[in-house]
Amino acid sequence: MNVSFFGELLQTISERGRALLERARDRRGTSSVRSESLVELCEQLLSGRGEASGVALARDILARYGELTTGPRIAFFEALAHRFGPDPAALEKAIAAWREAPSDATAAAVHAASEPRRQELFRRLNLAPGGTAALVRMREQLMDTLDHRHDDLAAVDADFVHLFSSWFNRGFLVLRHIGWSTPAIVLEKLIRYEAVHAINGWEDLRRRIDPPDRRCYAFFHPALVDEPLIFVEVALEREIAGAIDPILATEREILEPEKTRTAVFYSISNCQRGLTGVSFGSFLIKQVVEEISREMPRLSTFVTLSPVPNFANWLKQEREAENSSAINEFDKAALATLDDPNWWRTPETAARLQEPMMRAAAWYFVRARNSRGSPVDAVARFHLGNGARLERINWLADTSERAMRQSHGFMVNYQYDLDDIEKNHEIYAETRTVVASPAVQRLLRPSLELVPVAAG
Repeated sequence: MNVSFFGELLQTISERGRALLERARDRRGTSSVRSESLVELCEQLLSGRGEASGVALARDILARYGELTTGPRIAFFEALAHRFGPDPAALEKAIAAWREAPSDATAAAVHAASEPRRQELFRRLNLAPGGTAALVRMREQLMDTLDHRHDDLAAVDADFVHLFSSWFNRGFLVLRHIGWSTPAIVLEKLIRYEAVHAINGWEDLRRRIDPPDRRCYAFFHPALVDEPLIFVEVALEREIAGAIDPILATEREILEPEKTRTAVFYSISNCQRGLTGVSFGSFLIKQVVEEISREMPRLSTFVTLSPVPNFANWLKQEREAENSSAINEFDKAALATLDDPNWWRTPETAARLQEPMMRAAAWYFVRARNSRGSPVDAVARFHLGNGARLERINWLADTSERAMRQSHGFMVNYQYDLDDIEKNHEIYAETRTVVASPAVQRLLRPSLELVPVAAG
């Protein structure tokens, strides 16, 4: 039985359920039907017990939701926040029972009563044909609303993340090799979703996935047919790549795979914004590494060539800080040249800036922390959490306009050593320690206050 069969089965159940609903509504009269709001339909879905009618009603709700404009959509989210939370009476009753007789059973009753009703609503909506994809889009629109300071909707967003974390568990994900023979509907989405290095049309895409020294892998979920969740572009090289231009060059030497020793993951793109914040689990990259290793056992080195999209903003804040722990006054004075957007085009200026910039970058990656005590760089958190080590910081590795604006041209290599992935992951998970190579550690000024750094 495949996904298509189950989709057709759900569609059949939905159609039969729709017929039942229509007969019931006809008995109530058309005026009642017209007065039903989307919220009232959600209440019906939660109170109903019939499977067929429930599937049909869920499909009806999602269809009506899809027709909402911005204002009514926000009103619907507000209703989810304020009318579909936990049942206070049921929760108080469960708490009282637990206090009177604490046990696993009464504790479970408290847990069940404390769950917001909207979580069960989302589960039932998920039964509709295409329900999972519709809910992912709904959460994306909720995120757009949250961006406009609707903080009261944060609880609804948290419920989405809670449910999606179970629905998109790594055990459900399927890894597929993407090649030029992959259906066009998937290839088109790679062009659209590429978030690191834009793909400029079909020929550019072909250069990235068709030559023998290029690979692309994507993770899929059974409920989202032909919708990649995350994809990884790989270049097979002789050695660790320190710049992006040679990899993306239109005219380049195509290598025979058996003569390569290094796999460079130069672009990793999340495709579904509605799944932002939902962890697909650690070791996703390890799965790609193992897949490539089976195909090409001669490969010995697996590294990323990763962007640093927030470095320039961080460095600007440190330069403006009265007392910066990351850069001293001497380096601050030298970094004033960064105010000229074309500083890197002059070899003498670039050479003068390289040493203080490399020191600042090393601090950023190894020691800079956010309010939670984790590395401030989101890309670093992803790779360190997947068991990589910070291997090398690359100077002027991406001189595109966007990269110079966001990262002053820096890119970094994170190395995935199959023998150390689990160990590195545990070190980072337990202590948020950055596992870094000796070359990166040497860039740090020894006079600055140390934060835990593990040698790779």
